[in-house]
Amino acid sequence: MNLTMRQTILISLFFLFVQGIKGQTQSISRDSISVFFDEIKITSEKNTKLWDKEIYGPTILIDPKTRVLFANEPDEAGILKSDGNVYTGILPEKINIANTAIDWNGKRWAMIMLPLPNDKSDRVNLLGHESFHRIQPALGFTLNNDENNHLDQKEGRIYLRLELEALKNAIGSSSEKELQEHLVNAMTFRKYRNTLYKNSAGTENLLELNEGIAEFTGLILSGRNKKQTRSYFLNGIDGFLKNPTFVRSFAYYTTSVYGYLLYNKDKDWNKKISAKTDLTNYFIQAFNIKISADLKKAVEKISGQYNAQSIIKEESEREEQTKKRIAEYKLKFIDQPHFEIQFVKMNVSFDPRNIMPVEDKGTVYPAIRVTDVWGILTVENGALMSPKWDKISISNPIKIESKKISGDGWILELTDDYKIMKDERSGNYTLIKN
Repeated sequence: MNLTMRQTILISLFFLFVQGIKGQTQSISRDSISVFFDEIKITSEKNTKLWDKEIYGPTILIDPKTRVLFANEPDEAGILKSDGNVYTGILPEKINIANTAIDWNGKRWAMIMLPLPNDKSDRVNLLGHESFHRIQPALGFTLNNDENNHLDQKEGRIYLRLELEALKNAIGSSSEKELQEHLVNAMTFRKYRNTLYKNSAGTENLLELNEGIAEFTGLILSGRNKKQTRSYFLNGIDGFLKNPTFVRSFAYYTTSVYGYLLYNKDKDWNKKISAKTDLTNYFIQAFNIKISADLKKAVEKISGQYNAQSIIKEESEREEQTKKRIAEYKLKFIDQPHFEIQFVKMNVSFDPRNIMPVEDKGTVYPAIRVTDVWGILTVENGALMSPKWDKISISNPIKIESKKISGDGWILELTDDYKIMKDERSGNYTLIKN
């Protein structure tokens, strides 16, 4: 995936969104919106030294159902209308809604979906995370969203889970000696996992530098005390482990834990890293961790401390179920007639919690929204994204109505310049320009 395409990808981080709004009854009013803006502004001002840069800036809070948005300042195109100290408008259909950062109407904005969490710490955490993404390029951090498909495989999941169990124990440690032991074990599981899958250390590091550092920033801005932070991590990791996949969301719970524990020792550690930093080795050196030369023997020795037998049993059962699902996806999107759409200048949002890697064929996204020069594709029942992110495959059309095409769980709204065409020999559909 080239840099230009990477920069157009918007990832809807719904797992944080859902986690934050359980039992949500919050109404959306101009006054409450003003309070939300003030909360992140005040905590940002208190934590300017975190990045030696103002974290708070242009921010959009948006209702995903109506596309009504609330901004803390005007846009340069003059589209947003003043309503007291809040600016309002409607987000254009061509822009995907997500918890992310976007360049729009002359400014770079942090975008966060409404309603926000009821709990103030959770709310500021989320706002701080996306505000970091807004300033991320200015800090020199490349925008990367590389997938870690090995974390959907049995061994990858086992050793990530063991690393997270060790981190849970580290967070709950009652002494420095105990903390150090669990950190050593966590990194041992990580290092061993990376020996099992070629290039996995690099792809994991890219996501941790992107989402992990953003989550660390949100965590520090949240203002939680030690007890609250411990509870937040323990509950967060337990909730994360219930997700269907770890491929795109693990960094929220690894980097933020290591980062928080190191922040307690060195308040400036994050300012010493760059887009080229190997965070694993950085944390190993910072915590003075000694890793055994015989990783396999080491993990065999320590795994029993972290419920390994139960984890291995669960992952073995999951692997069998996964094989069946992959076979079904290959039949649906590859072997039998399907609809293949090439990207020109795409923008995409999706839920990262339940994606499914399909060997070397790409990744299935159960729910995804794509905008491009050819129109808008909304999928609610699965689509196969190619490994190079240059095309997407869906099931064949069922209903064709001029510029509105629909199929099994998807709708395609075409612009006037494009139409669909069927290859009578293969039965596949494609998209062509008039």
